[in-house]
Amino acid sequence: MRHLTFTAGLAGAALLAGATTVAAQEGYFAGQEIDVIVPFSPGGATFVSAKFLEPYFERHLPGNPEVNVIDRPGGGSILGANWFEQNADDDGTTILFTTSSTANPYVLGQSEVEYDLGSYRVAYSHPFSAVAYASPSLGVESHMDILDASQPLIYGGIAAAASDLPGILSFEVLGLDVNSVMGFGGRGPVRLAFERGETNIDYQFTPVYLTQVLPMIEAGNAVPLWTGGSVAEDGTLSARDSLAPDLPSVHEAYTDLYGEEPSGIEWEAFEAVASVTYAYGLTGYMHPDTPQEVLDIFAETVEAINADPEFQEESLEVTNGARLMAGPDVEEAIQGALDPSDEVRAYLRNLLTEKFDVQF
Repeated sequence: MRHLTFTAGLAGAALLAGATTVAAQEGYFAGQEIDVIVPFSPGGATFVSAKFLEPYFERHLPGNPEVNVIDRPGGGSILGANWFEQNADDDGTTILFTTSSTANPYVLGQSEVEYDLGSYRVAYSHPFSAVAYASPSLGVESHMDILDASQPLIYGGIAAAASDLPGILSFEVLGLDVNSVMGFGGRGPVRLAFERGETNIDYQFTPVYLTQVLPMIEAGNAVPLWTGGSVAEDGTLSARDSLAPDLPSVHEAYTDLYGEEPSGIEWEAFEAVASVTYAYGLTGYMHPDTPQEVLDIFAETVEAINADPEFQEESLEVTNGARLMAGPDVEEAIQGALDPSDEVRAYLRNLLTEKFDVQF
């Protein structure tokens, strides 16, 4: 499989690769509006992140365009992505801002997919972590207690082949018997179901975890378990996530529970899908025919946003300080990540068909 490695040096090099500077394109978007299409309901991590980034793109894009975040939920993000395929302009004024909820159905070849994600240009990417947490009603105090939960585990999700897939795969790796209920409109409604006691184990991405789940933990209404992890020096998804360093990764949780490192097709599938989901997190895609000068402008704009002291301060609260990424190296890596091994793809399709009745 293709491991994804990620360093600040790579991101910096990618940003410097743009041949056109913002200064040379002063006023490029003057008087225009840029629509950021979020294929989920408001309240989830994607919408929260898009709204967080909105004023910074307005401030730093040349010409200071008006940025509109528009939610188009449905079909686990597929409906919004299909709309983008049919309606996106090719001048950089329409962006599909989404997660692996959109990438996974494309990779797996689901019949509902009408979009050609692999051909889209990558304007920017916003990495983040995902944290699993449970209800105290399960009688758990940490990941070490999860195998002895006092009640059946119930997880709420959007769609099994969407951004829920790495979470589902982590349950497979850890040997957990989880009743996964799909069909929610976004991670926001999923979190509300957890708060109402309708589910008792959940995953939330960093923006929502830091802003909305941590208060539940501090109030004693949720117990943090593990994160998806981050890429270690050996290229495996085994290290702790710097965005939540106090929690073990899935790799570490498995090792603690079973006394050996995870292996086999379950781990390979999780590692492949989770690497894409967490290394690149939220990605802003553009029409395949978007001019290169527009991509260069966004790369330079991302560099300016990352250097903005206000962004640096506010991002600590939303993403624990994660920076944006852009440029040709990032685009190449994301496009390459949409092509897993045949063995992993076959395992994923079989799992989703047999356990979740996903049709291909």
